[in-house]
Amino acid sequence: MSPQTENIMKEALQLPREARALIAEKLLESLDLDEPFELSDEWRQEIARRCREIDQGAVDLVPADRVLKEKCT
Repeated sequence: MSPQTENIMKEALQLPREARALIAEKLLESLDLDEPFELSDEWRQEIARRCREIDQGAVDLVPADRVLKEKCT
């Protein structure tokens, strides 16, 4: 492992749990999948429900930077 990678990991592991989870999620998303994956019917329904709520104005959206600022401080 390169010194730069070791430094990044050392610093990342000192972050609050929520920040580490976000970084882990983003790193996993950045990996190329060799094959497409299928969403379960339950996830498709959940995604559709959330999109409807957004389109209907039934939920208040909060910018990610605000959420992270509140969660990580």
